[in-house]
Amino acid sequence: MSINPIQFQRGLSLPDFLSQYGTEAQCESALEKVRWRDGFRCPQCGHDHCTVFRRGQQRLYQCSGCHHQTSLRVGTLFQASKLPLTTWFLAIYLITQAKNGVSALELMRSLGISWRAAWRLKHKILRAMLEQEADRVLRGRVEVDDAYLGGTRSGKRGRGAAGKRPFVIAVETRPDPEGGLPHPVYVRFDPLPDFCQTTLARWAEHALDVDTLMVSDGLVGFLAAGAQVTHHQRVVVHPRKSSELDCFHWINTLLGNLKNSIRGTCHGFKVRKYAARYLAEAQYRFNRRFDLPSLVPRLLFACVHTPPCTEKQLKAAELWT
Repeated sequence: MSINPIQFQRGLSLPDFLSQYGTEAQCESALEKVRWRDGFRCPQCGHDHCTVFRRGQQRLYQCSGCHHQTSLRVGTLFQASKLPLTTWFLAIYLITQAKNGVSALELMRSLGISWRAAWRLKHKILRAMLEQEADRVLRGRVEVDDAYLGGTRSGKRGRGAAGKRPFVIAVETRPDPEGGLPHPVYVRFDPLPDFCQTTLARWAEHALDVDTLMVSDGLVGFLAAGAQVTHHQRVVVHPRKSSELDCFHWINTLLGNLKNSIRGTCHGFKVRKYAARYLAEAQYRFNRRFDLPSLVPRLLFACVHTPPCTEKQLKAAELWT
């Protein structure tokens, strides 16, 4: 079996990470470069000159024009957090470099903070991942299927089981130049309220480019989704299982990896409330797997451009499309 260069890339080692972001000053410098790439801009008046000073442990910027004071954290996901930037950056590193993710409990132990602080930190980062992936559009050849998260361990099985949360998995693939199975490029995991035709049509309109070949099974709802794209290949799998068909190879592979990852890392979470975030975490890492060392600065950029959120907002149930 040949070595997959994407899977065996070096990534960002812990010593390399610490050499770049090991001190608070290094983290502040990195955050400043991401927030103001072309130099300081006052959020109040747009002036480009400021005076920098410290008040306690906080680094403040006072606009030379309107004298408005701001900090690196204000207006970002880091706002109002008492945790040092080194803790935030290490959490970003652990979440992005671990193939199967990191639970809040593991973050608590690795970062030396309380479980409550670790939960807030993790869910804020997941929210940044969710917002970055919300507008991703798949195109070309796309395999789609319906799936479920959660459910009871006993009782009724299948689609009618209590506690299950429906979601759509869609994988954009690229042809193999040697004639083998297509290669996966990007993926979407979208929680939905149901699989009725109206819901799936609205999902396809948002998630798929019009000029797309959508490959689905015989689920009736996918007929409406297929009507939103140029080509729809509907494969009725009965009496064979879809896992036995090459046209659904990557759907089944990624779905198995996703469920094993969530089950092995988190063991359990409130899928009714937080399914979108955990699915977005897996989607974010998979779609950026081609360059692991860049994941830290890219997620830092996402955190800087994600509005602040309170714990009350984090604990609120997410709205599904």
